[in-house]
Amino acid sequence: MKKPGKKVILDSKGMERVLSRLTHEILEKNKGAEDLALVGIWSGGVPLSKFIQEKIRAIEGVEVPAGFVDITLYRDDLSRAGYQPRLKRTEIPFSIDEKKVILVDDVLFTGRTIRAAMDALIDFGRPKNIQLAVLIDRGHRELPIRADYVGRNVPTSRSETVDVMVQGGREEWKVVLNEAAPARGE
Repeated sequence: MKKPGKKVILDSKGMERVLSRLTHEILEKNKGAEDLALVGIWSGGVPLSKFIQEKIRAIEGVEVPAGFVDITLYRDDLSRAGYQPRLKRTEIPFSIDEKKVILVDDVLFTGRTIRAAMDALIDFGRPKNIQLAVLIDRGHRELPIRADYVGRNVPTSRSETVDVMVQGGREEWKVVLNEAAPARGE
């Protein structure tokens, strides 16, 4: 029987190329950085949004406001028995009113995290629009949500997982596909 494996689908250089491309797409679609604001979804979206913020500064010469949001209290599975949420911090130190908010996350899967993040954002004001940038889109949507900017589409089975590793220095960043264990008898 074959053991499940891990496959690196983006190394640090690949992630840098993909995030640079996403940044250029964001600037092109929005005709520059005017009225943009970045909000990373805790936790994987936070370092990705900071990378995009730095790239915009290098390309456009402007500082786009950036913050992050914790969606824990907006999740739709809080009522599940035994679920003990761990609250993190939300930090949006600027007005999102009339801003083009780029919501940044690492992996788009069912869409439930994005729905929760949009609910959280609306508590902070009324943006001109909300756009979604994700590093990996793995499919399997349960809600009608799509990303405006996708780093890489990675078809997966529901039993596989995608881990975005953004701890440590950027030279250590990578994306790993964890293959599912085969069913008995395969």
